[in-house]
Amino acid sequence: MSDLRKKWLTRPLLKLIKKVLPPISQTEREAMEAGEVWWDAQLLSGKPDWDQLLNMGPPELTEEEQAFIDGPVEKLCQMIDDWKISFEERCIPEQVWDFLKKERFFGIIIPKEYGGLGFSPTAHADIVTKISTRSTSVGVTVMVPNSLGPGELLMAHGTDEQKSYYLPRLADGREIPCFGLTGVEAGSDAASMTDTGVVCYGDYKGEKTLGMRVNWHKRYITLGPVATILGLAFKLYDPDHLVGDKEELGFTVALVPTDTEGVTIGQRHLPAMQAFQNGPNWGEDVFIPMDWIIGGQENVGRGWHMLMSALAAGRGISLPSLSTGGAKMAARMTGAYARVREQFSIPIGKFEGVQRRLAEIASIAYVLDSAHKTTTCALDHGHKPAVVSAIMKAHATYGLRDAINDAMDIHAGKAIMDGPLNYLGNVYRAVPVAITVEGANILTRSLMIFGQGAIRCHPYLLDEMMAAENPDTEAGVAELDKLLPKHMWFQIKTLLRGIFHGWTVGIFASSPKGVGYAAKYYRQLNRYSAILTLATEISLMSLGGELKRKELISARLGDVLSQLYLLSCTLKRFKDDGSPKEDRPLLEFAMRAGLHKIEQSLLEVYQNFPHRFLGHLMHFLTMPWGHSIHSASDRQAQVCAELLMAPSETRDRLTKGVFLGNPGDGVDIVEQAFQLVCANEEARDKLKKAGIRMLNQDTIKEAREKNLITDEEADKLREVADAVYMAIQVDHFDDLSK
Repeated sequence: MSDLRKKWLTRPLLKLIKKVLPPISQTEREAMEAGEVWWDAQLLSGKPDWDQLLNMGPPELTEEEQAFIDGPVEKLCQMIDDWKISFEERCIPEQVWDFLKKERFFGIIIPKEYGGLGFSPTAHADIVTKISTRSTSVGVTVMVPNSLGPGELLMAHGTDEQKSYYLPRLADGREIPCFGLTGVEAGSDAASMTDTGVVCYGDYKGEKTLGMRVNWHKRYITLGPVATILGLAFKLYDPDHLVGDKEELGFTVALVPTDTEGVTIGQRHLPAMQAFQNGPNWGEDVFIPMDWIIGGQENVGRGWHMLMSALAAGRGISLPSLSTGGAKMAARMTGAYARVREQFSIPIGKFEGVQRRLAEIASIAYVLDSAHKTTTCALDHGHKPAVVSAIMKAHATYGLRDAINDAMDIHAGKAIMDGPLNYLGNVYRAVPVAITVEGANILTRSLMIFGQGAIRCHPYLLDEMMAAENPDTEAGVAELDKLLPKHMWFQIKTLLRGIFHGWTVGIFASSPKGVGYAAKYYRQLNRYSAILTLATEISLMSLGGELKRKELISARLGDVLSQLYLLSCTLKRFKDDGSPKEDRPLLEFAMRAGLHKIEQSLLEVYQNFPHRFLGHLMHFLTMPWGHSIHSASDRQAQVCAELLMAPSETRDRLTKGVFLGNPGDGVDIVEQAFQLVCANEEARDKLKKAGIRMLNQDTIKEAREKNLITDEEADKLREVADAVYMAIQVDHFDDLSK
């Protein structure tokens, strides 16, 4: 029976797979093998095991990590003057650099045995998040050495000698690292890289040494202008076969001191009014000894795998931390400003249009913070989820953009006029930088999240593709024959589950025990996990390799996977917080918004599916009733907005980690006005009831003379009036044209 199946089914199917699916390049193979699958695989299984996610518990800091955040991080934020850094000096002051080195901010992830802090991913993320609420430029400066770069690569792949020499020097700031990947012609496309090295013998310290002669031109290199050590990516060739039989050795990564002969450090770029150091560098016939390769000669050609492995973790921390910090700061300060700023004698946060925007900001901050916590918690547990990291990078930066845009709209002129009092403008300008670096979001969304995720997370597809790639046809047939029955049974279960939950709109889907109020949302995520898995099977089977070129279909399916992940994290965070009743409005708004996006993305997949019949069929099978979940109501938006406009545990929990400013700066002025306005609301209402609409020294005097308020209330209201007046002020300058 087995032989017959192989002859009449498996062998023809193997030929079909080879024909339909494109060959996997070495670069693609290494990208897919980097990192690991985690909760993303559960979401693409059609039946997620929620215990895997919920049993991790909340992320936790050690006493030492919390003390560092409360001490050196708080002190660093107090030292920072972002206006001076970004606009007046266009660089980070020497005293800040010295403090960063002294307190080992550049060694957050480096183990203590090498002189670093040895902190967890959660601590690393919380540190960058808090700094970013004060200054994106300083946040980036701290972020880069602890993310993709020499430090992380050395820890994972370096030789003992390299670790012993470089890691202590990186930890205390004697060495400032940068990483040179992006080239002028190829961008970050490693396969098209034009930077090359040739294996040869050269003179090093007066001795004939085996090494490489390297030429490169890199740009957009963060910390490049001040770096002392350059992590360099290039393609290595061996035409004289000095290290092996192959002429093309592949993508390689080496450490190059920037004072090496032939290295040129270019002038600074100025990225979107940000003051972090960024610039180009060149190398012309630079001789590099073989032991400068990270990990030594045995790592020749393994550079792309090394980078992808590092990126799987670093991309889930760095830019998501910056984005989460920005969104939380936008939520806290926009809520405060909307409470103290009045129009027509009403706080602007009472207008329905503003309330909707406030609710959106609160929801984005809640979701991003939840996903951020969950992702770093997974990293704490040793996971390196590559697809999840791509989701976090893309959707955290998208979320920051949406939150800051809404915050700018509500602040209006307060956010448009530059100056020390403007705490939003520089974050607004930083958003395009965050969206385009570490993998531009358009390509990450269109190609990586689903393109990589569907293959990596599928229980059988990658193995089937490997079987098709096997040069030994008989071995490939044997391997595929083992996988085929399992895959077919998986398809049957997926089809039945997707249809059942689609037609019953998830009413009968399961939910974990002990989740109470949130059970209805777990059922919906289970429903859409089943539907996404079915849509994925149909897409892969019908389109094959063509799916690669249908970027918008891939992007929309990736959006579904991304929303499932973000909403899973939101539910986990709600449970980790003890399922507080006060936070339900945030959960409700966020879940409805995300589920509505999932439905919209699926409907757009069906409407635009290349095979029209299959598109209509998927629609009929999985969403016969169309939209079943609508975005939050106006009443729900109002409740969420109110959470940002009054002191509460929910507001503090949502915006934990935001630096609240030094006395007299923009953030502090608005925060203090907010506290005063809320504390004296009753006295203010007395004036309004008496028909006194404006609050100023004259109207307060009038109210006191009419005995509408007491002397004490009058004094408090004078303080309120002064604080509000300061809170709504913007900066002005001398005529700069003179």
